[in-house]
Parts: sequence; C-alpha cells; structure tokens
Amino acid sequence: LFHIILLTLLLSSTACAVPVASLFPPNPANMCVACLRTQVDISEGIPKQVTVQFCKQCERCVRLIDAGFLWTEPHSKRIKLKLTIQKEVMNGAILQQVFVIEFVIQYQMCDDCHRVEAKDFWKAVVQVRQKTAHKKTFYYLEQLILKHKLHQNALNIKEINEGIDFYYSTKQHAQKMVDFLQCTVPCRSKTSQRLISHDIHSNTFNYKSTYSMEIVPVCKDNVVCLSPRLAQSLGNMGQLCVCTRVTSTIHLIDPKTLQIAEVDGNTYWRNPFNSLCNPRQLEEFIVMDIDIIRDQKLGAGAGLRSNKHTLAELWVQKTSEMDTSQQYHCRTFLGHLLNIGDLVMGFDFANSNINDEHLNKMNPHHLPDVVLIKKSYDRSRRAKRRNWKLQEMSKDREGMDTDDERQYQDFLEDLEEDPALRKNVNIYRVESDTDDDGAPRISLTEMLEELSLSDATGGEGADMMTE
Repeated sequence: LFHIILLTLLLSSTACAVPVASLFPPNPANMCVACLRTQVDISEGIPKQVTVQFCKQCERCVRLIDAGFLWTEPHSKRIKLKLTIQKEVMNGAILQQVFVIEFVIQYQMCDDCHRVEAKDFWKAVVQVRQKTAHKKTFYYLEQLILKHKLHQNALNIKEINEGIDFYYSTKQHAQKMVDFLQCTVPCRSKTSQRLISHDIHSNTFNYKSTYSMEIVPVCKDNVVCLSPRLAQSLGNMGQLCVCTRVTSTIHLIDPKTLQIAEVDGNTYWRNPFNSLCNPRQLEEFIVMDIDIIRDQKLGAGAGLRSNKHTLAELWVQKTSEMDTSQQYHCRTFLGHLLNIGDLVMGFDFANSNINDEHLNKMNPHHLPDVVLIKKSYDRSRRAKRRNWKLQEMSKDREGMDTDDERQYQDFLEDLEEDPALRKNVNIYRVESDTDDDGAPRISLTEMLEELSLSDATGGEGADMMTE
C-alpha cells in the first residue's frame, strides 16, 4: 500500500509522468519546464501583431520601439521583432520565453508631408541676395553651410537668379540661419511678417516670416573705386583697389602700393562702392617685361602692407593684339607670380567706358591703363588633373544662367590659389590625372576621404537576425 501511494504522488507531480528530480532542477511548481509552458502563457496580453503608421514621403515610422529585428522581405510590409521576456508564475517560479511580434506597415502621410503637398508647409523663409554678375560668394557660402550642417533643418532650398531661398518649418531655424549669415558674410537684413490666420477665441495668430538678407555686391577679383572719405579712413590708400577675398569682411589691396585693408558690412553700407567690371570683361595679356619694385615707401598715416604679394612694374600686351605694337604699362601686386611670357588676366581701363560716381571725380592722369587681376593657366589641363571635389547642396534651380559652369570653375581655381580661402571648406579626394602643369594645387593633407554612405553609418550596416 505504501508503494502504491508513493507512485501516485510521483505521477501527480508532473503532467508527463517524468520524475522531476531525475531530469530537471527542482522548482516551486514541481513541474518540468515543458509542462509548465503548456499550463501558463506569460506572453498573454502582449499583442503579437501591430499596425505601424508609415509615411511614404519622408519614410518615417510612428511609435516604433527598438528591439531585435528578424529578416523579412523588403516588400512584404512586415517587421518582425524577437523578444525575450521573464515572469514569475506558480509559487514564485520564474519562466523565460522567446516569441516574435509582427508589425504590419500601413501607409499614412505625416503632418509635415501633408503641409508640403498643400503648398503651405513653411513658416519662415530666408531670402539671400547679392546683386553681382558672379556667384563666387554664393559658392563659398554654400561650402560653409555644408560644413556647419545648417542645411539639414531646411524644408526646401531654391536657387534663383540673384540668390538662394531657404524655407523652414519654424521661425527659430530661420533665425539661426540669419545669425550664421551675419557672422559669415558682410550683409544686412530686413524682416517682415504676413498674417495667415487668426483664432479670435484663443487669441492666437499664425504668421509667415520673411528674412531678406542682402550681401554686399562685391566678389573676389573685382576692381572697385572707393570714396575719398573711405580711402582716407583706411590708411590713405588709393581709391582704385582689387578685392582679393570676401569672408566676414571685404579684403582689399592697392595694386600701386600693396597696402591692404578690410571693410566690414557696417562700414560698407555707410560708404558703399560698386564693382567697376565683371569677370566677362577681363582680357588676357602677355607679360613683355617686368621690373620688381623694392623698398616702396608709403606716405604718412599709411596702413598695413601685404607680405604675401610683391610689387612690380610691367609692360604687357593683349594676346588679341599680338599683330600690333600696342603695349600697356602698369603696376601690379602679382610680381611674385609673373615672369616674362606669362599670361595674366586684367581689366583694360584705357579702352573702357565706365560710369561710376567716385571714378568720374578722379583725376584721369591718376588712372592706370590696365589693372591686372590674376595669373592665367590652361583651364582644360587644370581641370583634368584636379584630384578633389566639393560637396553640393540639394536644391531646386530655376532661371539658371548658362555661364554657371564657368563661374563654378573659377571658384574651384580660387580655392587652389588661396589657402586662406579653403581652410573653412571640406575638400574630398578623388582619383585623377597627376600631370603637373605648374598651376597651384591643393595638398593631400588638406583633403578628406570621399564621402560615402558607409562613412556616415560607420559601416555597410549591421547584419539582421535570421530565424
């Protein structure tokens, strides 16, 4: 009778009639794990299938919780998550279970994309304008924006004839761009608002804000004529100057004395001046004779003098007039770059009709025949051996000029010739011809590796779990 009772107790201790102590560690439920799982489902109450709201426009999901993913077909509209959970069950026993939750993707356009489709998606726009014939300043500004990643908050970027428009969903993002522009380029701003709607019950107003940013109409390699008052305040420098760079200030140099000065935005708008020529009016000259000027003495009260340039007197002749004996005499700040027989780009004052307020008041005998701007190289060979490139913003274009490609090549050449200009620009290395034609080049130490998707994610992407 005793043996019968003992056998009955053992059989009642497990549903599968297997002695627990012989095969499994003892537990408070006195049941094996397999039988315990048949009696209790700790994942009960957790949904096994969930609908995920997914916007096809911007590819964003809503309320998606991070977990271990299982591989699914890309077009199956299914997302599988592998979860491991624990819960206390009978008499304090802890059971661990692994199960899969399946998410079903359902297309639904998000609020931001709804506003985009309704053409009413932006709250603020920053309109950047510069009234010049060349876009060198905009090309430089684009690289600064990319480096500081200020384009990421823009809903749309539209390029028009005289500038760029940046559209934002919030006024704060637009104000951040305005502050950046004021610290980067000499400009002035104007703000306006337009009422879109008004709720009389809650006394709330819906405005669209517009920030108009006007950049000074002066670019690199422009010849300008300063007012007598401004020239005197800059250290008694000559009124005719060449713009060597435009950053947060306008960098000027006097080609007759090498005197340099910087003009900020506030100073410019109090004493404005315009460019006397555009890049299309530059002509090609050949150096016939050169004489370096040393120990040039400046007058009383003179400002700083450039140490990067060399003053020289030249006799030059137009390459289009090689069959004549006409030559021009001038002074230049390019004495450290030029030799007899070199080609140089310059502006012909002697045969030009210029209408400028300050230039018309100058003594004609003090005007030079030619103002030389920069040394000329073979553009086709130079572009072929260029082993670097720049990143570009994704933007809409309308009313583009057919001369944009030439202007962009001018900007790339400026970066090669001016180390100070390219120090704030991200330059990416690419493969190209290594033939050397003597033109300035960018060293490999100044370049970054070419940007790719794997660089942005840290790899080609993590492997997904498989069942």
